[in-house]
Amino acid sequence: MNNNTDNDKIGIEIPFGDEKLSFAIPRKNFAEIIDPKPWPGIPDVERGAKEALSSPIGLPSTKEWIKPGSSVVILCDDNTRPTPADKLLPPLLDHLNAAGVPDSSILIIIALGTHRYMTEREIETKVGKGVTSRVKVINHEWRDENNLADLGKTSQGTPLMVNRRIMECDALVALGSIVPHHIPGFSGSSKIIQPGVCGPLTTAAIHFLSCKLGDMFLGVADNPVRRDMDEMADRVKLKAILNVVLNIDGETAGVFWGDFRAVFKRGVELCEKIYGVPYHENADIVIAGSHPCDLDFWQAHKSIYPAQKIVKKGGVIVIATPCGEGISPVHTDLADYAGRSSKALVEGFESGELKDGVGASLATAWAIAREKADIITFSPGITKEDKEKLGHVHAPSLTWAIEEAFRRQGENARVTVLPHSPDTLPMNAQ
Repeated sequence: MNNNTDNDKIGIEIPFGDEKLSFAIPRKNFAEIIDPKPWPGIPDVERGAKEALSSPIGLPSTKEWIKPGSSVVILCDDNTRPTPADKLLPPLLDHLNAAGVPDSSILIIIALGTHRYMTEREIETKVGKGVTSRVKVINHEWRDENNLADLGKTSQGTPLMVNRRIMECDALVALGSIVPHHIPGFSGSSKIIQPGVCGPLTTAAIHFLSCKLGDMFLGVADNPVRRDMDEMADRVKLKAILNVVLNIDGETAGVFWGDFRAVFKRGVELCEKIYGVPYHENADIVIAGSHPCDLDFWQAHKSIYPAQKIVKKGGVIVIATPCGEGISPVHTDLADYAGRSSKALVEGFESGELKDGVGASLATAWAIAREKADIITFSPGITKEDKEKLGHVHAPSLTWAIEEAFRRQGENARVTVLPHSPDTLPMNAQ
């Protein structure tokens, strides 16, 4: 990640879409680079999936809980997630076939949450042409209220609106990947239900629950948000899940199949080994690359939270992200209100002024970060005007952003770099 350019500066390289960005930090200012650990990928993902399917965690063998001819819905995450669905789905389909479920009885739903609908070509790329030729694959149509079933409220009072099709099948299974996440602690497991196949009202409530409970839950496996999501998975009778943990190169490091809680526990153990990295000081300036969450700011915002965790109050977070699709192609009015304070955003949602609860809740999380540190953003995909509407400082280049950070923090400012910030779990070494 770094090269010594001379005795006075340290050269650093971070991923930026399909390219890399290079910059230098004075040696006297450099604190540390925090990046997930190198971890070997398994050589054959399909074989790894077959082995996992034959050794379920916390569940009996599939033939014991599924009847021949049953209708099965498989939930699959979308193209904003790096889950190798094209490698996992063929063995999963074969496994269900062996249990007496024909392809004609299987439906795959892309669990979009409130992301934009995927195109047919994107779906084919995600799941593989061999899969689309075998079974029907559809988007979770979250925009259509008629597509949602109202299951009342959870024990925490969260309204539960879910895709009707998952309530109509005989067996519900899913796949996804586990990485650190600022809202439920880690992704994976029951997160494929919420927000995956829920309505926007449910997703907004969960996001606001995270904001209202105070600090983010990044890396905290057991928390109120996760427990609420698990209850939702119980309510819709999620039977089994196939989750992977990837290494920093996007290779599959582990595959787990079985009960969604048991799989989550095993996956988190591996995830912490790969992504949990000690940090040794709180920095004045944190430089955060958004890779691999580069598509739009709706994804790239995940680079904020690990940086927020380690930056000093009153410091600066520098974000480097391509964001070819801008802030969000779905939540198109975000820029109109995202620059408000966290208090004003909550009040705007509760008063009914802000109709997009999901957008308002994420904007609240962004505001909480801004209230701790200034944010300077280098992103060719987000206009200067939109950056300013987000409450960020527009940077025409990464070099300019770093220079501006030093102008704000002084010549003795300490700098920490997070090359893969969205997938990094900073852990206090003290």
